[in-house]
Amino acid sequence: MTLSAEDCLAHLRTLTTEFAQAANSGAANASVPDCAGWTRADLVTHLGEIHRWSAEIVRTGEPQQRAAAEVPGDLAAWYAESAAVLLASLEAANPADKCWHFGGTPKTKAFWFHRQLHETAVHLIDLHSGAGTTPVLDPLVAADGVDEVLTALLSRITRWHDVPPLPAPLTLRATDTGHEWTVVPGEPPAVGEGEAVATVEASAQELLMLLWKRGDVTPRVTGDEELARAFLKAPLTP
Repeated sequence: MTLSAEDCLAHLRTLTTEFAQAANSGAANASVPDCAGWTRADLVTHLGEIHRWSAEIVRTGEPQQRAAAEVPGDLAAWYAESAAVLLASLEAANPADKCWHFGGTPKTKAFWFHRQLHETAVHLIDLHSGAGTTPVLDPLVAADGVDEVLTALLSRITRWHDVPPLPAPLTLRATDTGHEWTVVPGEPPAVGEGEAVATVEASAQELLMLLWKRGDVTPRVTGDEELARAFLKAPLTP
């Protein structure tokens, strides 16, 4: 990962505040373009539930059942409370302590600092999308999110989807931060070393949105464009 757990926590405080503010605007029953069938209220409820679920995992170090929340009338205030529960749990945690999680990285609490940061970042993009706007993420946050997909989530992809097609190495490059990742063939593919036959270039936020299938992003692709587009078209996240 490109950010420390402490950096993730600082950015998470900012993004949860932004999310709570955005949840206060717009019609609750408005649709969310990239979350088929969801309204804004569904999205805010989902993220609040995920925050509370993750907070309990961090607190105990053990897997937990996700519970459906009883949300009061003031959804934005309930979300802010949910975010506060998560932040308190993370603030009290040692990132190096052992903890259950579903990713392909060492089983420590550090995973949840990154996961909840990027869960919030992507859903903040979702929340804005209904209004036809896109929030601007810190490029280093977005780059860390790309790294999470390619190192922590892709290795567990068969929990949710088929193995994405990748017959030869592919490089993704963030034009604003300079980070790059070469993904090599495997069951599933993984970040490694190899001579890439194609390179995908875009800003870190655009790469993050590509991997999470958000918005309409057109990256610069050099080399084997068919290979690159087939990989990016496949589901790569939960």
